[in-house]
Amino acid sequence: MSRIFVLFALFLCFSVSLFAQTADSTPIKETYPKVKTYLSFIIPWVTINKNTTTYEFQSATTIGFPVGVNVYYRKSFGFSYEITPSVAWSQPAGKTGTSKTSNLLFDPGPIFRFDHGFNFIPRLAFETQGRYGFTPVFNKVYLRTQDADYWFSVSLPVRFGNNLPASIGANLQIGFTFN
Repeated sequence: MSRIFVLFALFLCFSVSLFAQTADSTPIKETYPKVKTYLSFIIPWVTINKNTTTYEFQSATTIGFPVGVNVYYRKSFGFSYEITPSVAWSQPAGKTGTSKTSNLLFDPGPIFRFDHGFNFIPRLAFETQGRYGFTPVFNKVYLRTQDADYWFSVSLPVRFGNNLPASIGANLQIGFTFN
């Protein structure tokens, strides 16, 4: 059931972006600083530590719902403040499934903006599960409209702490920034 939900959410996000109207191409002089907010969802693909490799959708599904504020100081640089609550669903074989809020992540970081909608965001990471670390984020805006910018990111979270082995993962994040 959760796999169908994830696939439906991905399909819906991409469908909306394909049919959104594009903004007028008349250049507008931008003034800084500028503040923008965003909403998104994030799905971890894989997490690897010295003991295990965990793939999404094996025995559980986790989806994060990042919300954030970006403060742009100039065209090529800004700072992002992001908070991500995560929800986990699991259904062990032969048992009733469960769902719960599993973590809250605060991950601020600078935004390095490049041409053609590419961004690099090296984030710090502080989790309520007692883990901490950093997350390099590679971001691409794929559609700009008058009301929102639609984008996706691939991130590589590195985590330490809470008496667990160090880990690295790979995530997919899809979202939109309000203009």
